[in-house]
Amino acid sequence: MAAPEPTLVHRRAVTIEWGDCDPAGIVFYPRYFAMFDASTAALFAAALGEPKSAWVRRFGILGIPMVDTRAKFSVPSAYGDEVVIESRITAFRRSSFDVQHRLLRPDGTVGVEGFETRVWTVRDKATGRIGSAAIPESVVAAFAR
Repeated sequence: MAAPEPTLVHRRAVTIEWGDCDPAGIVFYPRYFAMFDASTAALFAAALGEPKSAWVRRFGILGIPMVDTRAKFSVPSAYGDEVVIESRITAFRRSSFDVQHRLLRPDGTVGVEGFETRVWTVRDKATGRIGSAAIPESVVAAFAR
């Protein structure tokens, strides 16, 4: 049976802080990736009903590290801007998944699009090495609302 299509979209309001900005007064691009990382954690918390620390323990995983990321920058954000980051899973595979983020300005304009591929990771009990594991069906199902 095919996995359910992920449909959950999570929106998170963010105020651009002084520390997010470069000397030109606009967001320094690595800060967007930090915002997107926090948005992925918020997306999972919304789907699973508990914070990241709790579901990491519950599923016995190390985490969901990024193995690929990129962004498309269209309109800069500046200190004091109120934005919304809209996040969704676009695909689940056996042990990896893709996340899309859209940073929306107050007028609805997309300022930045971010894309991540992440992996469900565990520590092998025999070797101690970090590796991937199958994403539980209950996790995948939590995103199909």
